[in-house]
Amino acid sequence: MGHFGRKPITAAWNVLVLPALTIAYLGQGALVLADPTAVANPFYNGIPPWALYPMVGLATAATVIASQAVISGAYSATRQAIQLGYLPRLAIRHTSRETIGQIYVPSINWMLMAAVIATVVGFGSSTALATAYGVSVTGTMLITSTLLIVAMRRRLALPPYLFWPLAVVFVLVDVAFLSANVVKFMDGAWFPILLGVLVFTLLRTWARGRQLLRAEIVKDGIALDAFLPGLMLSPPVRVPGTAVFLTAQKGIVPKALLHNLKHNKVLHERNVLLTVETRAVPFVPASERLSIHTIGNAFYQASVRYGFMESPDVPLALMRAADCSGLCFDPMETTYFASRESIVASRRGGMPPWRDHLFGFMHRNAASATDFFRIPGTRLVELGAPVEI
Repeated sequence: MGHFGRKPITAAWNVLVLPALTIAYLGQGALVLADPTAVANPFYNGIPPWALYPMVGLATAATVIASQAVISGAYSATRQAIQLGYLPRLAIRHTSRETIGQIYVPSINWMLMAAVIATVVGFGSSTALATAYGVSVTGTMLITSTLLIVAMRRRLALPPYLFWPLAVVFVLVDVAFLSANVVKFMDGAWFPILLGVLVFTLLRTWARGRQLLRAEIVKDGIALDAFLPGLMLSPPVRVPGTAVFLTAQKGIVPKALLHNLKHNKVLHERNVLLTVETRAVPFVPASERLSIHTIGNAFYQASVRYGFMESPDVPLALMRAADCSGLCFDPMETTYFASRESIVASRRGGMPPWRDHLFGFMHRNAASATDFFRIPGTRLVELGAPVEI
């Protein structure tokens, strides 16, 4: 499961694991220098015969632990990508009442299982996988160094004559390691590169598709300032309760509201236009979680804010609205309305047609707002409409 804030684990890594790894790698290097034939398997060849089977058991246990770390990282990275708008909503299950980051993402778990089985069957042996592993590790090192350079440039006031030589040294070392592995492109180095390109394509397609979708909604939308006065000239029948319309665009009438008026021809006693925002910070303070402004005629504009490491819980946030606005949300008297657009690919040049279809597939398979925003299924109404991008 995903976890955040592992200071004890970090301390153990610095004090115990890092020195042990350094000694192990130096020992393997010394063994190869003393006996070149040991290059076939320097790890096990450097172990006394009586310790071979215990070491196999220890290596197996270490592999299981490392696999769990990869799974945890995949869950955490997936949720952060969703919150930052680079992946569609996925069902996320929380497995702990105490730790916010302890999560389980079923779809990612099944994808990892399928990918691991396909990789093992495709390569056939750990020896064939060694090159792919090398490119993965050295590529990660280069990406990490690049991110470190960007962070140091923004946060540390190092003079240029110290910063740039240090940055060049980091990049040159990582590029040298990566180049040595890329030479074996046809022997397996192509696999992590292809996998990275596929994941990058998915992330960029979703982010770009959402931009085009928002642009179409704004272009075809009706300004709220012009809509409400006209609506109140001949107001529809008012029904008791509170309607919460989920919308991503402030100042634009939600399509769910228009469809509700068109088909049901009623307006609730109180109407809240709610926008859920994800900020580029891990956590949002409780004092900044919710803001509500009165528009007029029992209409309200509300914003709920979360950090990219938090899980949205819209009903819980609204239940605390009385503290900041005096507006009370009774869970049994509140109905949530959400628009669920169906994507229609076009040739207008927003994205290539194959990316339009890919975005449409991802959009159709995104988790419903019920699961992602923790809205009770019995209190949610989804209204759809086709949108051409």
